[in-house]
Amino acid sequence: MQEMGKMLVIAGVVLAVIGGLLWWGKGFRLPGDIFIERGSFSFGFPIVTCIVISIVLTVVLNFFRR
Repeated sequence: MQEMGKMLVIAGVVLAVIGGLLWWGKGFRLPGDIFIERGSFSFGFPIVTCIVISIVLTVVLNFFRR
């Protein structure tokens, strides 16, 4: 049960750090991210950024799991 708690704390810290970095670096756009701006309308879908974050989290969590 302690391992589960430790994993949740680590995951929370990682998510908080990633959230802070994304909030701080709003202009962080990877090639492949979709951003449409027309007049007063703007739409952003950071597909490549989501894939990169998913890969990094998978590697980190698998590292701690072993």
